[in-house]
Amino acid sequence: MSFLFGGRSNKTFKPKKNIPEGTHQYDLMKHAAATLGSGNLRLAVMLPEGEDLNEWVAVNIVDFFNQINMLYGTITEFCTEEKCPVMSAGQKYEYHWADGQTVKKPIKCSAPKYIDYLMTWVQDQLDDESLFPSKIGVPFPKNFLSSAKQLLRRLFRVYAHIYHQHFDEVFQLGEEAHLNTSFKHFIFFVQEFDLIEKRELAPLQELIDTLSTKDSSNSNHHLTSNKKSSANIQIQRNPPIPENAPSASGSSISSAGTVLSHSSNTSLPSVPPPRYSAFFPGYKDRR
Repeated sequence: MSFLFGGRSNKTFKPKKNIPEGTHQYDLMKHAAATLGSGNLRLAVMLPEGEDLNEWVAVNIVDFFNQINMLYGTITEFCTEEKCPVMSAGQKYEYHWADGQTVKKPIKCSAPKYIDYLMTWVQDQLDDESLFPSKIGVPFPKNFLSSAKQLLRRLFRVYAHIYHQHFDEVFQLGEEAHLNTSFKHFIFFVQEFDLIEKRELAPLQELIDTLSTKDSSNSNHHLTSNKKSSANIQIQRNPPIPENAPSASGSSISSAGTVLSHSSNTSLPSVPPPRYSAFFPGYKDRR
């Protein structure tokens, strides 16, 4: 069950991953659910005092898998071979799949095929007791955080595809609040523990900056008054992406896909793109 979606009955793309009851990870999951209920996502993602970082990251990865599983499950009828012949995040970013084992050389494929490969691969990682131990006393492997970063980096691409290619359908289905809150939770978590390099987040960087700005604004709002702020949203400008950004052979995305094209123009629009209009000025999320 997802921390954010509670008992909501949703179609899922893959079977949900459950954490066994009676384990310490299950206790951490309950703790996470309780802290998310407070409404402060920045505090909710912080490592609980005295807890192991690996275990905390593992529990949250399981939840993000379940959240993305449900979110993508709501739009699978729109994400088809015909409508999404390539796995992309807008016109500038395209990903090719490789897992280093069954698919060693990156292949170009449709978005539904790529996401099927990706979610199946993540599911296999989560079921691997040598990587995600669930028994008390069994330690995490030394390379766990490295593997966790790869998992999260790949899961991000599903969010990127949904926002760029299917946000209209998400909005029409009335699921934008769930998508917004899930992505905000995901981003705050990876930022808290520096789990995804900033350049990997480029397809949604403007949105990430907006969410962070609104979070800061909301915090100040609660500290001052209940009156609406009239301040304009300022979008942070990012340094240009190098023209020679890593491709399929690059260390950062070697086995998860390729950013085939990108923009070196760092000028961002003063108003949000129409696709993200639902975030302005009344950003909507669900806690």
